Amino acid sequence: MDATDDLRTIGVLGGMSSESTITYYRQIDQGINDALGGHAAGEVLIRSVNFGEIERFIRTEQWDTAGDYLAQAARGLEAGGADFVVMATNTMHRVAPAIERAISIPFVHIVDVTADAIRAAGIETVGLLGTQPTMEASFYRDRLAEHGIDVVVPEPTDREAVDTIIFEELTDGIVRDESRERYLDVIDDMVAAGADGVVLGCTEIELLIEQADRPDVPLFDTTALHVERAIAHGLGERAFDDE
Repeated sequence: MDATDDLRTIGVLGGMSSESTITYYRQIDQGINDALGGHAAGEVLIRSVNFGEIERFIRTEQWDTAGDYLAQAARGLEAGGADFVVMATNTMHRVAPAIERAISIPFVHIVDVTADAIRAAGIETVGLLGTQPTMEASFYRDRLAEHGIDVVVPEPTDREAVDTIIFEELTDGIVRDESRERYLDVIDDMVAAGADGVVLGCTEIELLIEQADRPDVPLFDTTALHVERAIAHGLGERAFDDE
């Protein structure tokens, strides 16, 4: 039997934004190919939602409606044959409980995956970069706290700048040196406030910031970590009971 016969089908709930979804798809395929060689690629099912709707739900704080919308999309992934689901966004993990209730297949939570990496690095306090809902709401901090991790967030004006760069630049694939420097300044301020590492808590931030930009501060790229876990599950190398 060929090794590819044992691949699990990875359901990607994406479109938030397309830049993020592209990265997930490309990196999943590359990771499967690195493991199996030849022309092997992932068994991937993508449900890309309307980012315009998602942006409106965020802006108007219609979180229950957003949860219903994404839960329906996740059910479509399950009906299409996905063995498990990853959602290619940090912010919308705010409605992860609604998605988990809607499906009977496993949902791999991006915060849990990130927390595993933080704990493995021996770090107990991290800074958090992301959209304003990610930095300001409790869902991300509380989930990290369940893993024994404390969170430092930027000052209000910095949170606004970080959010603006995400929505007005990164989600459209725009990468500016000035924005990179702004983010690095924010990172430095969080480190000064007690953070021993920084979570890049938006799936588009990896377009702008990488570890080489701050080699002395551990940066936790949530996209890379989430994809790595999806690959492990896709290859059957990790049991869902270990989540």
